[in-house]
Amino acid sequence: MNDNPASQQHEERLLIDGRLMRAKSGATFENINPATEEILGVVADASMEDMDRAIAAARKAFDETDWATNRELRKRCLEQLHAAIMEEKELFRAELVAEVGTPLALTFGPQLDWPLSDGLLWPAREIDSFPWYRKISDQTLGGGTPTYRWVWKEAIGVVAAIIPWNFPFEITINKIGPALATGNTMVIKAATQTPWNATRIGRLIAEKTDIPAGVVNIVATQHHDVSQLLFTDPRVDMVSFTGSTATGRLLLEAAAPTFKRTLMELGGKSANIVLDDCDFAQVLPGAAAACMHAGQGCALPTRLLLPKSRYAEGIAILTEVWKHIPCGDPTDIHTIAGPLVTAKQRERVLGYIEKGKAEGARLLVGGGRPKDLPRGWFVEPTLFADVDNMSTIAQEEIFGPVLAVISYKDDEDAIRLANQSRYGLSGTISSASPERALNVARKVRTGSLIVNGGSFYGAEAPYGGYKWSGIGRQCGIEGFEQHLETKTVGCGFPLNEP
Repeated sequence: MNDNPASQQHEERLLIDGRLMRAKSGATFENINPATEEILGVVADASMEDMDRAIAAARKAFDETDWATNRELRKRCLEQLHAAIMEEKELFRAELVAEVGTPLALTFGPQLDWPLSDGLLWPAREIDSFPWYRKISDQTLGGGTPTYRWVWKEAIGVVAAIIPWNFPFEITINKIGPALATGNTMVIKAATQTPWNATRIGRLIAEKTDIPAGVVNIVATQHHDVSQLLFTDPRVDMVSFTGSTATGRLLLEAAAPTFKRTLMELGGKSANIVLDDCDFAQVLPGAAAACMHAGQGCALPTRLLLPKSRYAEGIAILTEVWKHIPCGDPTDIHTIAGPLVTAKQRERVLGYIEKGKAEGARLLVGGGRPKDLPRGWFVEPTLFADVDNMSTIAQEEIFGPVLAVISYKDDEDAIRLANQSRYGLSGTISSASPERALNVARKVRTGSLIVNGGSFYGAEAPYGGYKWSGIGRQCGIEGFEQHLETKTVGCGFPLNEP
């Protein structure tokens, strides 16, 4: 562990085999502030050779050190990393607002403070309580020979973690925690659009922890073929990917020839079901969550299902809410909708808005670029009514501040519409009756649900989706076990716990 004081500047170097280094070619790429379009600085742009070295280092660390079996070391290292990040928490906060464009308020929740509270510490604690060895019943074979049977849990090996740009710190932490706690080594590919939070973690690992060289490698690159090596190289045992469903499908195909285990947390088109017994004035303002972080969240409820019996009332309330959603400067604590991450993403969202109008949805609020924000990649909070549930804006993940309002007849119709989607990541249900809300919740096919204002978030809460929203779960016991292999051992002699 290096005790040199941590720099307060951004980190542009890669972490490979325990060393902070620039790309071997010297290449860099720019990190741009999406709210101002200004260049924040640069980060090292890894080549194929750099990625190969990172994979080799992770493989060697797994195969040739005691990391996979030394539980006390793993626990100590996760606690050290948590402490090191806490020391620079406010630097992370400012950096996330600058490079991600996230509203400042979100850094006190899922962008920073929530995952930091237990994203590393819960897996560290689980190291002591997890049943690494489980005895199953003894048997007597033919001829009276006894056999004593155990189930062992062991690390998979080298885990490649691919980080998205929308909640990069949160997702990085929730991939590092369980992967390291279970004894794996890692190659983390930082999001190209938002790399500095990952490279800062890399510096803290190198300078402030006892994590052995090669156990964690952090690489940034803008070259698809370099990233692709993580999915095709036989030295990598598992791929943990968070991102779009379209990209996830391609990565599954790339990983298939080498039979890698895959953890895929993909897209969503979550439904917010408001039942007809609700207090609309209290519940409907919460629908503005669809515009949080400019709608750049896979679990955000971007379809709102309203009962026909109260549809006009609901639309009137939503229209007033949407007219006053704070959009603009992400450093303002009151902002809900900051910028889109890139100009390309902004144009993609504007294209979906035009598609919605062309397919007959009624545009009530927004629909373009804010006139008072000439710089930055902003889109106005946009509200569509009278949306057909099978239309493009109701079926495809827009990843922008756009809400599609859909009417339904009764509870069963609401459930049918909610499930009439290729996705199944999350959802929201509101009712004055807990029994009625839970009845709907049991029938909605999603990996997570918010019922009457609750929250499912946390390091011990498994997160992932049904259908096209993913494979496997991140976090929780389910996510912990996702990173383990199972070995069944039968011995011809009595065996205590290994």
